Amino acid sequence: MFHILVADSLGEAGIERLRLESDIEIDVKTGLTKDQLVQVIPRYDALIVRSATVVDQDVLAAARRLRVVGRAGIGVDNIDVRAATAKGVIVMNTPQANSIATAEHTIAMMLAVSRHIAIAHESVRQGRWERVKFQGQQLSGKVLGIIGLGQIGRLVAHRAKAFNMEIIAHDPYVSEEVGREMEVSLVDLDQLLARADYVSLHTSLSHETESIINARTLGQMKTSAILINPARGKLVDEAALAAALEAGGIRAAALDVFRQEPPAKSNPLIGMPNVLHLPHLGASTMEAQRDVAVQIVEQVLDALHNKDFRNSVNMPFIPGADFQRTMPYMNLAEKIGRLHFHMATGPIRSVEIELQGDAVQELLKPIAAAILKGVLQGFLEDSVNYVNAPILAERHGITVMQSKGISAAPYAHLISCRVHFEGGSRTISGALFGGVHPRIVQVSKYHMDVDPSGIVLVMLNKDTPGVIGQIGSILGQHRVNIGEWRLGRAEKGGDALSFVNLDSYPSADVIAELKNVQAVIKLEVLTL
Repeated sequence: MFHILVADSLGEAGIERLRLESDIEIDVKTGLTKDQLVQVIPRYDALIVRSATVVDQDVLAAARRLRVVGRAGIGVDNIDVRAATAKGVIVMNTPQANSIATAEHTIAMMLAVSRHIAIAHESVRQGRWERVKFQGQQLSGKVLGIIGLGQIGRLVAHRAKAFNMEIIAHDPYVSEEVGREMEVSLVDLDQLLARADYVSLHTSLSHETESIINARTLGQMKTSAILINPARGKLVDEAALAAALEAGGIRAAALDVFRQEPPAKSNPLIGMPNVLHLPHLGASTMEAQRDVAVQIVEQVLDALHNKDFRNSVNMPFIPGADFQRTMPYMNLAEKIGRLHFHMATGPIRSVEIELQGDAVQELLKPIAAAILKGVLQGFLEDSVNYVNAPILAERHGITVMQSKGISAAPYAHLISCRVHFEGGSRTISGALFGGVHPRIVQVSKYHMDVDPSGIVLVMLNKDTPGVIGQIGSILGQHRVNIGEWRLGRAEKGGDALSFVNLDSYPSADVIAELKNVQAVIKLEVLTL
């Protein structure tokens, strides 16, 4: 008998689905405090939550039987995934259950802001009749610019075509071939902003995309343009948007999300006449709530019955001997993928994998998934996992193949990966020292011994005297301690590649100072 705790409000369809199982006992206890959750969690095999319940390290430490945490929704910010992984608890989400609802909501927002639906309704409700004042514009014939052509972005594009709109999109991780199949023109961000009558945001939130709509990008848009944001509030610099709307820099905005939710009374966008503001309704349909409830319940049931582990954000395997043997190699492979993403000078288009040694030969599928997860996490964040990484790679036009002769590094059990990106290619090879410790042993022509963990400074520089001293002095002056410094070079007097493990993350000013060292060709600081 499995015991499942439903700690947040869940659609009745999900509860009914649980009641159909003869070996399941469910308790619905919503609104528990942290102390109450810690007290009751020891008896449960699975926990289903939404966004209200926080599953932190203390809760997980108290859980004696817990095998699965199911999040009915996309984001897992309220779950300590690292602690769950360490404890062998699978964390699952439902990344696609509300896609249609959000896509339809996007179209509704476009129509509502274009035809002044909300304020016209309020005008009539107050007894006025102002037809001329609320003259709007049609979607037909307009250019829709979609930033982020993932699952939801593609659904929006498909629906917008029914309105006879021209669709352009910016997504550096989607290939031209995918765009052609969808009849969507892929353009760079500057082109999209300059051409679009509507700019609709559907990208994930990352360091690269936070405040992607800011004073500079707003200044590139048409004065007649309309901004639509049903995705993440932090994609928009709200003060800059308010200033642009006030000055007539763009025509209007429709916002379903905000940087702080609910938005503060001081938020400059609230109350502006050319802003349609909504309380995060993208997934708020009966169908989406039903689907997300049923989907997470079925995923949790399959995981408890050892049938499937789809949409796991931390691991696709059950704890045990197989998990213990496979995960170290997957961790190494994921780090190789993350390094490839950060070191590539353009979007990655193909991935070649070579496995050497009996210990890894039969692990091609999980290792490939882990490499792809590492690559894709650079721009998809928490929506990618070991299970869906191959599907997402295919959707983004990334091909994967098994190859031979990628690396000749002298290690018994070696994972080698060569990626091709716009502008070049790179090979990275890794091995497990002692069967446990991940090490990067080759980066293209450079043979090395690198610990790919924590904060790592990666530097390509001219092989001239004094570079190590200059870099070390700058870090020392700013109290950034060096843990390890690994350097490789192919020939004397050429270029040298360094991986420097740091104890703390240097500030932007320190990184800028490091990049200004004359011999430095390229320098990045990564978290692996």
